[in-house]
Order: sequence, then structure tokens, then C-alpha cells
Amino acid sequence: MPRPKAIQAAVPLVPSAVEAPFYIPATDAPSRPRRNLKHNDTFAVFDSHGDVGASAGGEDGLFDCDTRYLSHLELLINGSRPLLLHSAINDNNLHYHVDLTNPDIFIDGQITLLKDTVHISRTIYLCEGSLRERIGLMNHGPEPVTFRLSLAFAADFADIFEVRGIKRLRRGQTWSAVLPPSGVGLSYRGLDGTMRRTMLHFEPAPTLLQESVASYVVTLAPQEKRAIFVTAASHGRLPDSTVSFFRGLATLRRHLKSATRHAASVETSNSVVNEVLCRSMADLYMLMTRTPDGLYPYAGIPWYSTTFGRDGIITAMQMLWVDPAIAAGVLRRLARLQAVKLDKQADAAPGKILHEMRGGEMAALQEVPFAQYYGTVDATPLYVMLAGQYLDRTGDLSLIREVWPAIERALAWLDGPADIDGDGLIEYARGAQTGLSNQGWKDSHDSVFHADGRLAEGPIALVEVQGYAYAARLAASICAQALGLKERAATLVAQAERLRQRFEETFWCDDIGFYAIALDGKKSPCRVRTSNPGHALATGIAAPERGAIVASTLLKSDFYSGWGIRTVAKGEARYNPMSYHNGSIWPHDNALLAQGLARYGAKRGVIGIFESLMRATSYLDHRRIPELYCGFSRRPGRGPTLYPAACSPQAWAAAAPFSLIQSMLGLEFRPGEAEIRLNNPVVPELAGAITLRNVTLGDASADFTVHPSPGGIALEVLRTKGNLRISVVISPQT
Repeated sequence: MPRPKAIQAAVPLVPSAVEAPFYIPATDAPSRPRRNLKHNDTFAVFDSHGDVGASAGGEDGLFDCDTRYLSHLELLINGSRPLLLHSAINDNNLHYHVDLTNPDIFIDGQITLLKDTVHISRTIYLCEGSLRERIGLMNHGPEPVTFRLSLAFAADFADIFEVRGIKRLRRGQTWSAVLPPSGVGLSYRGLDGTMRRTMLHFEPAPTLLQESVASYVVTLAPQEKRAIFVTAASHGRLPDSTVSFFRGLATLRRHLKSATRHAASVETSNSVVNEVLCRSMADLYMLMTRTPDGLYPYAGIPWYSTTFGRDGIITAMQMLWVDPAIAAGVLRRLARLQAVKLDKQADAAPGKILHEMRGGEMAALQEVPFAQYYGTVDATPLYVMLAGQYLDRTGDLSLIREVWPAIERALAWLDGPADIDGDGLIEYARGAQTGLSNQGWKDSHDSVFHADGRLAEGPIALVEVQGYAYAARLAASICAQALGLKERAATLVAQAERLRQRFEETFWCDDIGFYAIALDGKKSPCRVRTSNPGHALATGIAAPERGAIVASTLLKSDFYSGWGIRTVAKGEARYNPMSYHNGSIWPHDNALLAQGLARYGAKRGVIGIFESLMRATSYLDHRRIPELYCGFSRRPGRGPTLYPAACSPQAWAAAAPFSLIQSMLGLEFRPGEAEIRLNNPVVPELAGAITLRNVTLGDASADFTVHPSPGGIALEVLRTKGNLRISVVISPQT
């Protein structure tokens, strides 16, 4: 979930250079493009040459549990930077491959090594908290060559928030030691008393090994090959690099195959769309982290590679039809981390679902409040919604029974502390000045405002959160009914209906023909047209006629840019297409809006969103969907304008196309009837036929294709296993 670009008190509509807490600065663009790898709690950011910290810009490093264990790793040949031939992350995101060659090497003004003679191939992956690299060398020249290959390295042990730009007055102590013949230890004793170490190992042993550089004098005969192995371990036992390099890569492949064996897959008639879908699936499973509670999708790289409640829940919802195991891991983990006591500094109250957790030094010292932070108003109702959706998808009552106490605690929070003024609506107000000032998904300091641009003062009731609370109570009623708690189920349905009526009374604004984004602390509506009411449509809380108006408005040009629907409509007071939340385009936001459009009979709008996202991503590196991009209108022959500090990959962005496919096809699961149903399916022209494989329901599974056909669609069932029926329902109003 997006984190705030600034956290500060309300400010007038004038430029301000005041640096706010947790602001993520955007400076010059990196001089080399960046690439990411992740494995469980470890991730790394490299440049296009495979180096770390060798070029200006970027947030390079090897990170583990919010600490940077390697801030510099640079390959040089005779003291010069190699020339780049090609670099790419492989399709399944398991390793990074870079092809380099030598530049012209001069000694005393004479060329001693012609460029393009030595091929340098770097293969890098992450495993068990360590970076592992193989450097392959081959002489393609007709004569023997001799050169010096060096690897410069360093570790600053910076906290992730330091890397983001927060300045610290004091830091701990660092030191290093050479461990002959082939190792170096880099150490840091933090102010929290924790020892953090990076162990480096080189094989074969370098010609010269120092505290910050390993050098090899290499002689290669014509066509001779040689390999150097490097390991940088952030924790645990330092592996033997030669043996572990190949074994570790094979292990990663086995783990990925195991993690995805029950997941469905999607294929279309369009090769570019297929590339986007494949990259998105690879990104999602790279961001999955094995926890004691099961798989959990970490939010994004580089800033949010940790457990976030809202992000994990929405990603699990988007992927529920593809792989229900993700939702199971999210439900269990967030139940275990649910708040049990009041803590204003952490914005915690009994029953609240986690917003964010951090494991770095600054969190341990409370220099940032995010060790376990609960400053989110929507994660708690979203959690209950996910539980109900999981039961609908799988029929797995045993997991619902397991997490039912957490569901009841969440509902108690909604009934009590979440309704700050007792008016039946859900509001938020931060418990301490160090917390987030806005606590919905648009959590920038300036994302909730009035029509004249004034920032809303709290407690604030967000429009979409009322929808989430409504849907949560209906979802909980279904769970309660399944558990035999009939009276509890009836009470929840009655609560949901009261909230629906209150919602219509307070949020609809006749003067703008739209729902307000929020009510401020005086219950004055913020009469601004934003994407937020589209989330409310997805929950079904909106009256049918008003929902249809909102759906139609979202598809007009002041919202719809050609690349997607903007977070704020063009012309509103704080609209800025280059902002984080006030006019940009978020793929996950658009996927949720598409759910609302489909629910209120605007399926053609869903097709438009899907095709816009696919066309936008066709311009992007690696066909990877980023966290967001700018809200400028689409121009012929030009791709979308990128947002400079966007995370890429981002879990709920990567999951967006799978959610859109479900919305277009109207995928619905009925475990009790052993039926997969397609309600009013539509197929975009861009995709052509859509084939879903290994779609599971209980122990059964199926492969089927949905084709466009004259006057509608055609369903072709390719395979079924077990007791399962695939059906299509066309309602007359669509």
C-alpha cells in the first residue's frame, strides 16, 4: 500500500520546502537503470551492469529485514568500468544476468587490450539471506590476455529509512576484517545493541584481498574460460560458493515450482498481453515471503518489502481465484499480529489489523513508529471481507473457524473505537504526531481535502471505508451462518443495512452528482470527485441509481486519461497528474474500480481499463506493472509518463490484471454446488480468446477458454478433473 510522501499538518495551497517525516525524496534519475531481486526477507537493487552503489542515483544494496548489508559491489577491469552488452532479469525473476566486455585498456599510452576481447558474464541470485554471483570470463581474442579484475565492496548497514532519506544524529560502530585466504567480514554494532554482519567469500582465493577490495590477476589463453564465485551473506552460515551456487539455483527453481503448483494460469491470443501476465505472475511470487503462517505477499521493492496489512489483504483478494493459498497465509498472519492492547504511539487498539511492521535498527529504537504499527482505518474491515471471500471461494470452513476469534475482535473494533463519535460511521484520527495523518489507502498528508483545496481536519470518515465496513459485516454474517451462529449472522446483516442507509444520507452530494471523498470532523462533506467512491461501488453499498451515475462519471475524460482512471478528477482543486495520490493512475485502484463498474452494469468500462493497462505496460521495461504512473492524457505514439519514486514491482499492481480478468469474465465459485460460473462474461478485443488453466475448486480443476463470438461469447471446456461444472449465465440487463 502506498506510504505517505509527507506527513505534516494542514498547509495552504502554496509551495512548501519543509521536509516532512518519512518523505521519500526524488532527486536526479539514476544514471544506470535499476533491477531488483527478492527472496523471502532479502532483496537487492542492482544497476544495469550488475553493480551496487557504483553509479549516481538509485537505492542500491543488498537488504535483509530493513537493513542494508551491502552498499557497494563494483566490478572493474584494470581499474576501468566494463562496457555493457546486455542485462536482464530472467522471466521467472530467479536470477539476474549481465553481459559485459572490456573497454580499450591502455598502459603508458599504448593499447594493451582491445575492446570486446574478453566476455564477462555475471549471473546473480538471492538465497537464504545471501547474494550469490558467478562471474564467467572468456577470451575471444587470438592471443593470450592478462588483466586485473577487481571487486570493490562495502557495507554501511543503513536502515531502510536512512536509505529513504531520513537523517540520523548518531549511528553505531562499523569495522571490517580480512579472513585469509578468501573471506572478509564487515560488522556493525547498532545503537540497539544488535550485531549485524556481512560475510564475503571469493572462490578461487583472490590474488590480493583487502578490507574493501578483492583483486585477481587473470591470464586467459585464446578461447579459455574461467569462473569466479562471490557470496555476500547477510546472516547465517556462509555457504561454500562453488557448490552452493548451482545447488542454490536449483533449489530456488524447485521452491518456485512448489509454490505455484496449485495456482491457475491465464493465456490470451495476444503475445504482449501474455508477456505482461507472465511478468506479473513472476513478480507476485517473487514478492511472496515464507512466514511461520504461510505465504505472505510483501508490498513492493524497494521501500515496502515487508508485511503490510492493507496491501497483503487486497493482493490476496485480487489473486483469490488464482491461488487461495495466498489468502490463507494472509488471514493467519494478520490474525496472529492483530493488536491486543491500546497503544497510541503505534495507533493500536484491540482488534485492529496491522498496517506495517519493520525489523530495522530505527524501528527497534522507536526512531520511526513502525516496528508494529496499526495506523490504518481500512485493513480491519478488509480483513473480515477477505475471510468471507475466502469462504465463498473455497468452502474451507476449518480456516474460518480458526480465525473466527480474530474476526470477532475486528468486528468489535468496528462497533466501538472505530466509530469515534458514535454516529454509526467509521472514522480515523492518529494517536500521536509521529503517526500517519491520513489512514486510508491514499495516505499522503494532502490526499483528503475540500473543494476549495483546504485539507480536511479529523476525525475523518472516508467514503470507501464505509463500504468496506458494510461488506465486512455481510461477509462476517455469511461466516457466522456457516458456523451455525444464526443470531449473530442476523445482527450483522441488520448492522450492515443501517450503515448503508446512513451512507446514502451523508455522502451523496447532489451539487457534484457524486459521493464525497470523506466527511471531516464537523461532518462536512469533502465535495471532491475522486476514485474513492469507486471502491464503495465494489462493495455494493451504493444505491443502484447512484452507483450507475458514479460508474458513468468515472469513465469520462476528466477521470479517464486513456491510460486508466485518475485518483482525482481533472479540474479539482489539488489535481496534479504528477502527484502521488491527487491525479496519478494506480493499477490496483483501477482494478478495484473495475469491480465496481462490473457490479453496476458497466462491463464495457472494465474492458477499457484492462486494455489501457495492457497498452501502458507494453511500453514499460520488462513488461512490469509499476506501483503507479502519472495521470497525463494519453498521446498518440507515446507511452505513459512514469512516476519517479514508484515501487516496481509492487504486489497489488502485479495482481491487478488477474483481478480485471475476473471482473471481465464474471468468475464466481460455488463450492457447495461444485460449480464455476461466468456471469455476463465479456472478452476484450485486445486479448482475443482467454484461456484459464488449472482453475481449482476443492479437489477438482478445469481448463477452459472464453472466445468472442458473433453476438456474444463462447465457452470451450478443455479439461475437467473431478466433480466440477462450468456454466455461463447471461442476464437480460447486460
